[in-house]
Amino acid sequence: MMTYCFRCMAAAMAAVPLALSVQAEEKDSTIQTAEYEAADTSGAAWNDRIEQVVVTGTRDRSDIRLLSQSVSVVDRTTIDNSMQPSLLPVLTEHVPGLFTTSRGIMGYGVSDGAAGGISLRGLTGGSGRMMVLIDGHPQYAGIFGHPVSDAYQSMLAEKVEVLKGPASVLYGSNAMGGVINIVTRRMDSDGVKTGLRAGYGSFNTLETELVNRVRKGRFNSVASLSYNRTDGHRSGMGFEQYSGYAKAGYELSANWDISADVNLTHFNASYPGPVSAPLLDAFQSITRGMASASVSNDYGRTSGAASFFYNWGNHWINDGYTPSEGETSQDGRFSSRDNMMGVSIYQNVRFFDGNRVTFGFDWFIYGGRAWTDYVSGPSAGTRNDLVDKHEDEFAGYVDFRQDLWKWLSLNAGLRVDHHSRVGTEWVPQAGLAFHLPKDIELKLSAAKGFRYPVLREMYMFPPQNPDLQPESVWNYEFAFSQTLLGGQLEYGANVFYLNGSNMIVTLPNPSGSGMLNQNTGRIENAGVELQATYRISRSWSADVNYSFLHMENPVAGAPQHKLCAGAVFDRGRWNVSTGIQYIKGLYTSVSPVSTEEFVLWSLRASFRITGWLSVWARGENLLAQKYEINAGYPMPGATVIGGISIDI
Repeated sequence: MMTYCFRCMAAAMAAVPLALSVQAEEKDSTIQTAEYEAADTSGAAWNDRIEQVVVTGTRDRSDIRLLSQSVSVVDRTTIDNSMQPSLLPVLTEHVPGLFTTSRGIMGYGVSDGAAGGISLRGLTGGSGRMMVLIDGHPQYAGIFGHPVSDAYQSMLAEKVEVLKGPASVLYGSNAMGGVINIVTRRMDSDGVKTGLRAGYGSFNTLETELVNRVRKGRFNSVASLSYNRTDGHRSGMGFEQYSGYAKAGYELSANWDISADVNLTHFNASYPGPVSAPLLDAFQSITRGMASASVSNDYGRTSGAASFFYNWGNHWINDGYTPSEGETSQDGRFSSRDNMMGVSIYQNVRFFDGNRVTFGFDWFIYGGRAWTDYVSGPSAGTRNDLVDKHEDEFAGYVDFRQDLWKWLSLNAGLRVDHHSRVGTEWVPQAGLAFHLPKDIELKLSAAKGFRYPVLREMYMFPPQNPDLQPESVWNYEFAFSQTLLGGQLEYGANVFYLNGSNMIVTLPNPSGSGMLNQNTGRIENAGVELQATYRISRSWSADVNYSFLHMENPVAGAPQHKLCAGAVFDRGRWNVSTGIQYIKGLYTSVSPVSTEEFVLWSLRASFRITGWLSVWARGENLLAQKYEINAGYPMPGATVIGGISIDI
């Protein structure tokens, strides 16, 4: 995989702003990193190369070339050009090896029949093996341990960084397959900017988003609201969502910053079940929230931050019933309230040139309460408690980088993580990054990831097992990348091998009847990821990415082949982009085995009428392919949505 951003091409690039909770160290003495503050690139040549600086994979901002692990970056320009209210389809299109399941035009839902499963290199987030972060803060549900995909809206993100392979040294449990870090938006120069985007289209679908950004002196803020809804392409597949986000920061001095933010999403989703056995009365009402506060410091040779975050969720679910199978309305309604709270403290120190050491400490507590309220039947008016429990973990870690020569960087890290029930886990990683002539980069890495079993697996619903132990996986990776033609052409390749043991699977109970969750599963995946981009001229650019995945034990939602190719035209008042996505060997079900192969064509265009008013349109699946991603849930045919954008 290329280790640079491959879609930063629609206009002259500006330096990407950094979340307030992560602060800078001085420029590296051996490889000059890019300025990360607001930069005026208006006079820069269109093919000037601006290096990528990331905050994922290390707790300080780093030139991406110095890291031994692979990181893909999807920037704000790419997010805007995609014209999607959700971040996940954008990542599926632009990050090789990553795939997200879907069941309709909008909305993922939770519980039975849910979509939004994030897979990276064959490890899926549905069981908590993929971690989503917002400005470095974990976002998974406290009881079920998985990301809630409907909470990750495009309006949040200045950019998204995807670290492939285990990131447990820095982020602990649930980061065994990789990390998606949403870096939130902020203003870089004094002023006030307000943007409104609204669209309407197929299946009575409405998309709206309002964003206001302010910077005045030492103060900056971002506030956004959105409302999205659709009737869906099948009866009983309606979805609506309300989202709000606000963040404020203040520079106390040249060395100290503070910031705080809150993100709230509520969605109502109905789901009709598989076409072979339609459901009635299946409905979900879900609220997810996140709040955080941080204080950060930057003294050049040392920098760091202390942050506090609190996530919460309320779930109300009616699982519905299948009349064709003789079922009647469910007597019970599932409810849960979960939360996760944490404190993260870290400090980066440069003892001498070419050196950076990070010392960090994390403490998390997560859990919640789940129950069933019976509204009819013989138990009407009663409540059945399913779980009411919290568990905690605390950890210390050290992350080390040393530039041995101008052409070689060594990275190593170790985390010691203690769980209140399971015990202590030791998590190492190490790697080398070679900076060779002709802008060639080579990377070698080995990293361990792990995941503690979640409350659902241990305490809720048969086949629960309170004696489960952590899962673990090792990822070995070789990466190559090169930049040619003064930055116009970039390409790269990744080869990886992933071996996991102690995986939690459901098997017949060896000591009795029924089924039981057990630590007997294995994962052995290998693959190749390719990516390239070519900035043809001031107006034209093209990119392509491909991933091949071999799984000894296939899982649903992870395609064997994924090819995405696209082109962007940006000139004058016009911005037009198009893309082809080819999927082959996608397991929609592994029992019984069912696979899919399909080609999707998308086309997006915007035209600026005045300096503040634009019109836009987006077409998806324009070849009207018939396909499924979730077994039994046919996807919509060709869809079109169009609207206006106002920027003042």
